[in-house]
Amino acid sequence: MMSMFTSRDGTPIACEKSGDGPSLVLVHGTAADHTRWAPVLPALCARFTVYACDRRGSGASGDGPSYSMDCEVEDVAAVVDGIGGPVDLLGHSYGALCSLEAATRANNLRRLVLYEPPIPAETPITPAGVINRLQALLDAGDRQGVVTTFMLDVPRVPPDQLDRMRSVPAWQARVAAAATIPRELRANDDYRFVPQKFRDIKVPVLLLLGGSSPPFFRAGLERVQAAIPSAQLVVLPEQRHTAIDMAPALFAREVLAFLAP
Repeated sequence: MMSMFTSRDGTPIACEKSGDGPSLVLVHGTAADHTRWAPVLPALCARFTVYACDRRGSGASGDGPSYSMDCEVEDVAAVVDGIGGPVDLLGHSYGALCSLEAATRANNLRRLVLYEPPIPAETPITPAGVINRLQALLDAGDRQGVVTTFMLDVPRVPPDQLDRMRSVPAWQARVAAAATIPRELRANDDYRFVPQKFRDIKVPVLLLLGGSSPPFFRAGLERVQAAIPSAQLVVLPEQRHTAIDMAPALFAREVLAFLAP
């Protein structure tokens, strides 16, 4: 069942609602929609009423006339507070970054799980020239090329894992959302992490990191851990940015252990 929420600027945000139990909101990363959670959804739905969101510009959600990360943050906060009652929040990649910022605004947040938010630290996340190359591919109508180039050059997904991702139905949702990739990368490059903003976050926070992920993900998570006293870091052995796809049982186990009553 699709549930609709209205963000601060009037944009409709769609969430696929399933399962039974306490509320859990899922926020996907760049180039995806709610279907990217399919590998772990059965395990999560067994314990929670899950709201798997389509971020603005993706899936069944609307879009605004202009774009900023702040709009995405307001979207997440609108969903969390629109559900009513205590809500757990799980974000992946760019969705995790938006979820982190939303944690400073949402009133109903109970617990927060962040899987590799791309927080700029010492090492650049987006290589020079990549955004222009992606925009050129998009302008040429090569949406497959946009998603493939993004996956290889930004989160550094290994080719064998990328081949596996192409084989599942969620890949078509990634292609459909290709136009959102350049704008999100630009917003990510402009993002500045301000530790003082997060000092008042009192809810429990779980930070998930792939043991084989590029170093910039760890550097970003360590900044979050230093800023939020309640944050704990858990490493997923031998995983990278795609543990939801490559090790769904491991991923779900760590999330559910943290969210245990």
